[in-house]
Amino acid sequence: MTRPATGAPIHHAPKVLPAAAVPPLAANSTLPEARTTRPSTTARTIAVAMGTITARRIYDDAPHAHEKRYLVERLWPRGVRKEDLALDGWLKDVAPSPELRQWFGHDPAKWEEFRRRYIAELDAHPESWRPLLEAARTNDVVLLYSARDETHNNAVVLRDYLRKKTQRAGR
Repeated sequence: MTRPATGAPIHHAPKVLPAAAVPPLAANSTLPEARTTRPSTTARTIAVAMGTITARRIYDDAPHAHEKRYLVERLWPRGVRKEDLALDGWLKDVAPSPELRQWFGHDPAKWEEFRRRYIAELDAHPESWRPLLEAARTNDVVLLYSARDETHNNAVVLRDYLRKKTQRAGR
């Protein structure tokens, strides 16, 4: 944008809040530290209220004391014994329907349509994912999946879906 008379650019001054409008930090509080490492490609994390929601491959997972761990698949993962897996729940109903899962077949070419259809299923059955949001209010939550593809699987869609739900609730 330029001034009509001189042709010089118009610069807008940044808005500055008066000092009284900015609350002081509490004596025992600290500013968040900058992240110095890149996030893992297998663990994609989204902040939720007090906890985080992370999607992790079940075969690469190591449990931590501060997290709630939920298997979000309809079928039990191959080669994993139930007694060897520390789970807080197996939420079969939050997984895609058998018809959708079979149609998708982990084909990246069908990814966008799979996302659209799976989100429609989640919208139709909020009772299936609400326990995950409740757990995330007080704990970190790990969505466990067994797919080899770390970017094209139902846990990634579910994690993103839950993030949007928490952002809407926070407004």
